[in-house]
Amino acid sequence: MVMLSYEQRLDRLLTAAARVFAEKGYHPTSMRELSRETGMSLAGIYHYVGGKDELLYLIQRGCFTQVLSGAAAAVGDAKRPEERLERFIGHHITFFAGHMSEMKVLSHEAESLQGERLEAINELKRRYVALLTDLIKDADGALRSEVDPHVASYALFGMMNWIYNWYDPTGPISPEALAEQFTRLFLHGLTAPSHTPVSTEG
Repeated sequence: MVMLSYEQRLDRLLTAAARVFAEKGYHPTSMRELSRETGMSLAGIYHYVGGKDELLYLIQRGCFTQVLSGAAAAVGDAKRPEERLERFIGHHITFFAGHMSEMKVLSHEAESLQGERLEAINELKRRYVALLTDLIKDADGALRSEVDPHVASYALFGMMNWIYNWYDPTGPISPEALAEQFTRLFLHGLTAPSHTPVSTEG
């Protein structure tokens, strides 16, 4: 039997808790229900976290930390401003296609934390939004857009973050293909010629 590290066991707990919160909601879910759904004893859960609030915080912190660092790496060596936007969209879609429960929890439980934990998550969110907004500003000249970069940022996030309601990562559209279609829609709209190039470099 392979022995898991403390971090690996905690990751498994957070993944299971995210699934339960996504299915049942954070507030209606009790610690005893988490124990049943995750297959861990209450004592086992409390070995890793102090309570349900800390579980939610660690789920959100882990997701935002991963997606922020991954996006920064994805756009880092891209030469053209449009290519950096394409890579950001591609990373966001493919990351959350593998974390659909976490995406729903981030969307539905954005204000369920309080105090310093809420502020810490909001700071990560501000950094992530700022990264996208700066990418849009950099691409503004090439795209000749008259849309406010902040409006464009939240419009794009709204489009991408809604996929947990309808998208099936195991269905006929792969995460990479979905990211490419979203990129076409955002950068060129529905009226773009079918031959409009979209970079697929990752």
